[in-house]
Formats: sequence, structure tokens, C-alpha cells
Amino acid sequence: MGVFDSLYTGVSGLNAAQLQIQITGHNITNVNNDYYNRQRVVQTAVTTPSSAYGYLGLGVKVESIVRIHDEFSFDRLKASSSNLENTSYKSQVLQEIAQKFPDLDDAGLLVDMKNYFDAWNDFASHPYESTQKTNLLAMTNVLTGRINDTSNQLATIRSSVDNQIKLTVDEINRLGKEISQINAQIQRIESIEPQMANDLRDKRDLLELTMSKLVNISTFKNELYSDSRGSATLTDQGKNYNLNIDGITLVDGVTFHPIVLKETDGLSTPYYELNDGTRADMSAKISGGKLGAMLDLRGRYANDDSVVQDGLITQFQNNLNSFTKTLIVETNNIYASSPQDKMNSSALVDMKDSTTLQNFDSSIQSGSFNVFVYDASGNVVAKKSININSSTTLNDTKQGNSIIGDFNANTDDNGNNNLNDDVNDYFTAVYHYDEKTNTGSFSFTPTYPAGDYKIAIEDNGTNFAGVFGVSKFFEGDSASNIKIESSLAKDASKIQGGKTSVEGDNSMANAMVNLQNLELKFYSSNAQSYKSETLSGYYRYVTTDIASQTEAVNTLNNTNTALYKSVYSEFQSTSGVNMDEELSNLIRFQSSYGAAAKVVTTVEKLLETLLGLKQ
Repeated sequence: MGVFDSLYTGVSGLNAAQLQIQITGHNITNVNNDYYNRQRVVQTAVTTPSSAYGYLGLGVKVESIVRIHDEFSFDRLKASSSNLENTSYKSQVLQEIAQKFPDLDDAGLLVDMKNYFDAWNDFASHPYESTQKTNLLAMTNVLTGRINDTSNQLATIRSSVDNQIKLTVDEINRLGKEISQINAQIQRIESIEPQMANDLRDKRDLLELTMSKLVNISTFKNELYSDSRGSATLTDQGKNYNLNIDGITLVDGVTFHPIVLKETDGLSTPYYELNDGTRADMSAKISGGKLGAMLDLRGRYANDDSVVQDGLITQFQNNLNSFTKTLIVETNNIYASSPQDKMNSSALVDMKDSTTLQNFDSSIQSGSFNVFVYDASGNVVAKKSININSSTTLNDTKQGNSIIGDFNANTDDNGNNNLNDDVNDYFTAVYHYDEKTNTGSFSFTPTYPAGDYKIAIEDNGTNFAGVFGVSKFFEGDSASNIKIESSLAKDASKIQGGKTSVEGDNSMANAMVNLQNLELKFYSSNAQSYKSETLSGYYRYVTTDIASQTEAVNTLNNTNTALYKSVYSEFQSTSGVNMDEELSNLIRFQSSYGAAAKVVTTVEKLLETLLGLKQ
């Protein structure tokens, strides 16, 4: 070993110390970069072939620059980020929804409903006063307006969530494409060993973490090593890379497969497009992150009419619609007992002659309803009972009894052996179905001049009058379209209060007042189940359901926040920059640099001495 070899030993120390100082400075300047992985210089001794004195060292050489990264810790960080973002978004939306359902002493739908029934009570107490009808009309409009507004606000929130689904999918696709581009850069840089694209890997990790907040992702990096030179943690060093959502690949190395959105009637559904152009619905695959929260809220699955069948917002809408439909049906059941000159049904979509009543609307129950005919003095001149069962249709006698057939049947309803003074002699039932519009309507029309006789229906639990709207106080069939019947809205004086045509009769109005105290059936959206409650009791169930769902999500969000902080601290303890440690290293490497420089100057003096001896 010569003097020049000793000079190289010092120079190698200078180079190594300089690189250590540079990397330490890089760590220090990234101390506020939350997801930067600190780096370390890995160096080893340089040896020569053995000599007479043994193996003599030639200084130090730098093997590589490694990033201190624990892939397991990072996976836990992504999972906790996904869970936290999921519950955080749900909590935000549910709290907004909860504000739309105030249940206070001086505000909210319960107060409007109390005022509505109080108006019926005032009307029943003073049936002669026109001002009571005007007040009833006003309170009815306030109630229906509140229900309409609440329904519209839920629909607006769901529409907003759907719009955010589009933006979120676009962002996921942008991140996925950028990751595939970074993979290409990493492969290009690391094709020359021992170079490691540490900062690019940090950037890719940050994109992964950002994507994990949007959707549940899994990444597979086939070459994980425990590099004890930097730390004992598992770190990704290979070039193989796969990012997927529940097994559906988005990024495969440098190849990116985007999520495709299918939009139908305002409903955005995420799909995965296969190589042959076919599409697979991804809705069931998405569970975490903000996108998973959006689908949980809005719903994932729709029927043939693109009507969402699930989701928390859909559940709240269905509950509100169940409340509203029962209010409409039960109110109209009672109002049909007030005599009318004639009765016309609502427009009946897809109600063919052969369609059974219970298939048309599952809230139609088996039983019977009574038809009464009154003369001008308010006396009952005819009465008929019509039965309903599972095979009853409106106008098809081939498969069982029909409403039209039974109503028009020439039977001795009064039991006086006279077939000329029965219900069918005063009124005729007519049904017409338009094949072009798929809409039908039926009516009970008078045989005698209008006004000579009046007709009324008293329901015995079938819901026939209320569902088909043969005599309406309310129009509509859901929370979005409930309103007072058009002719009553124009002229409050037409509102009736009796079950007979005798002026001053308030029996029907009293029955309407008592409706608030009755236990009614509130059917689910698919009419497969029902809850028995009063109107106010069921509405409290609606608001309680929203409140409990919100509270459950808030509690889970608090748990996820605590878990995230714990996992983040663990991640930072491994990969984060510790300023005290880096400053200590900086001093140490500075000393190393000075010591190596001393070796160089010492060798320089040796050379000067040798050269002086030669001269």
C-alpha cells in the first residue's frame, strides 16, 4: 500500500461525509413534509486483496441511499385514513340531514301537524263559520309545504352526493394515471443499479394515501425486503406494482385501467371496463373512503326504473314517504265518507282491467267498504257492501270479483224486494284504461241529475278509497307531491265536515280530528312489512332513526380519529424526520468530514516530505 492509497482513503471519507451531510440536509428541509420518508446513506469499508500484512482497508464507499420506510405501518395508515374519511364524510352529510328534521317545541313538522289537527278541531266545533275552513286550508298548506320542502331537501342532498361521486371518480382516475406514470419513472431510474428513486417512491406513497381517502385500495409490491442497513422494517424496493379495489386492478405497473361511470336518469354507477369492452358493476366492490361513504348514503342498487333501492338517504326518504302516504290514504279514507255529487279516482298508472288491487298497491287490504247514497235531505236511500280479496280487480270478472262489476250488479241491496232503488240505480261505476298512456281512471257517476243524490264511501280497513283517491282531501302519493285537492285549494268553502248532506253536520270532521289518536299501519317501501303507530309516533320514529344513525356514525368517527392519530404517530416514529436526531447527525458528519480532511492534509505533508527528500 502506497502513499497515494492513503490519499484515496481520506478522499473517500470526504466524499462519504459530504454525501451524509447532503442527505441529512435533505431530511432537515423536509421536516414539515408529513409523508416524507427520511433517508440514510449506507456505506461500507473498501478492502484490497490480502497482502503480507493481511487485508488493508482503502477507506469507505457508499453502497446506496435508503429510505426508512415500513410497508406494514404504511398499509395500516392507508386503511385508517380510508376509514376516517369514510365516517367523516358520512358524519358531515348526516348532520346536515338531521338539521332538516327539527323536533322542537316551537318548530318542525310535529308542530305543523298539531296546528293542522287543531284547525280540524276548530272547524268541527264551528262548522258554520267560513273562517274556520279558511284557517284549515292555511294550516293544511303549511303542513304539506313542510313535507314537500323536507322531501326536496333530502332529494337535493342525494343529488349533491351523486354529483360528488362523479368528481371523486374523476379524481381517483387522475391519481391512478399519475401513479402509473411515476412507476415508469421509477423503473427508468432504478434500471441503473444501485440507484433508488426514493423521492419518487415517497410521491407515489402520497398518491396512494390520497387515493385511500377516496376509496378502499390494496397495493401489492412483490419485492419487500427487511433492510437492516437502514432499519429492520419491511420496505418496498422492487419494480413490480399492483393497485386494486377488492381484486379489480386499476394500476398494473405502468398500465392504468380507469373507472367508468354510467349515468342513467341522474344516477351515476361506477363500472370497470374489461378488455373486450364489457363492463362490470363495481358498486359492491367499493366499501371504504369517501366514495364508499357516498354510495352508502346515496345507495348502490337500482331497479329497472333506475330508482335507488338502498342507502341511508333512501331509507330516510322511504320513511318520510311511508309517513306521508299513510297520512294521505287515511285522510282520504275518512274524507270519502262525506257525500259527493260524484266520485272520480286519481290517475292509475299501469292499472289494467286484469290487475288485482293488491298487486297494484300492497297497502290495499282484504275486507269490505260500504257505499251510501243520500237524498237531498241527508237520508240514506241505498247502501251496498263491496268485498275485496287477493283476486279482486277493478274491471275483470273472469278471475274473480271486480269493483265495477260488484258496484253495477243489480242486487237487492236494501233488502226490500225492490230492484229499482238500490245503489246501482242511482250511480254507475265506469272504468277506462288507455293502452297508449298506460293510465286508467274510474268514476261513480250519477244516474239522476247532479245534486239530486250524493254518494259516500265508508271504509272498513281496505284503504280502497284512500289509495285510489275516489274522494280526495289530499292529492299525491308521496312526500314530494302531497298537497290539498285542487278544487279545495281554490275555494275553501267546498271543504266538507259531515258524513251527511245535512248542513251543520260535523261527524266527518270529528273523525278527522280523531285520526291523530289512532294507531295506523305504515308500510315499508316494498310493502313487505309495516309498523303500527300514531302519526306523531311514526314521525318521531323517522326523526329518531335519523338521530340514532347520525350519533352512531359520529361515535365511529371519533373512534376512527383516535385510531388514525395512533397509526400516524407509529408511521412518523419510523419514517418521519426527527429534528434533534438529524442535527446530531449533522454535527457527527461534520466531524467526520473534518477528520477525513485531516487525513488528506497529513498525506499531503507526507508527499511534500518525500518529494523534498528526492530533490
